[in-house]
Amino acid sequence: MFRPSIIKKRLVNLTANELNEMGITTLLLDVDNTLSTHHSQTPLEGVVSWLDEMKKQGIGLFLVSNAKEKRVAPFAKQLGIGYFSLCKKPLPFGVLRAIKRLNVPKSSVLLCGDQLFTDMPAGRLAGIKTLLVEPAQLESGWTFRVRRRLEKPLLRRYHQKENVQ
Repeated sequence: MFRPSIIKKRLVNLTANELNEMGITTLLLDVDNTLSTHHSQTPLEGVVSWLDEMKKQGIGLFLVSNAKEKRVAPFAKQLGIGYFSLCKKPLPFGVLRAIKRLNVPKSSVLLCGDQLFTDMPAGRLAGIKTLLVEPAQLESGWTFRVRRRLEKPLLRRYHQKENVQ
C-alpha cells in the first residue's frame, strides 16, 4: 500500500523519457514539499523549467493537494496548471476526481508526492503508479514529525532496493 512505484530525490530528476517508457502521459502533483516548501508560493529551484519541459513533451500536469483552496489556487495559477484542493489523501477520491476531469486512462497517470502515508496510498487506492520524492523541507508540526518518524524504517527498506536518483 505504501510502496512507491518509483523513488527520486527530487521531482525534477524525473525525465520525459522515463515517463514515456512507463506509458505515462499525465502527472498528478502534490504541492507542499514536492513543488515548493510547505506554505510557500515560490516553486523549488528548477521546478518551473521542469514543468515547462514536461508541457513541451506533451505531459499533462494537474495539482492534487490536501491543502486549502487559498493555498493551492494561487500556486496553480502561477504555474498555469489545473488543481483540486482538499483532496483528503490518503483517500483516493481527489485523485480519482482528477483522473475523471482529465479524462485519461489510469494506466497513463503517475501521482507524485513526498509523503509515504498520504500520497502513496491515495495513488495505490486509485489504481495508479506513484512516485515518492524526498521532502524539500521537514515540517515542524507534531503530526508531520510523527509521520516522518514512522516512515523512516519503510523508507530505509525501499531505498535499499531502489537506485534512487
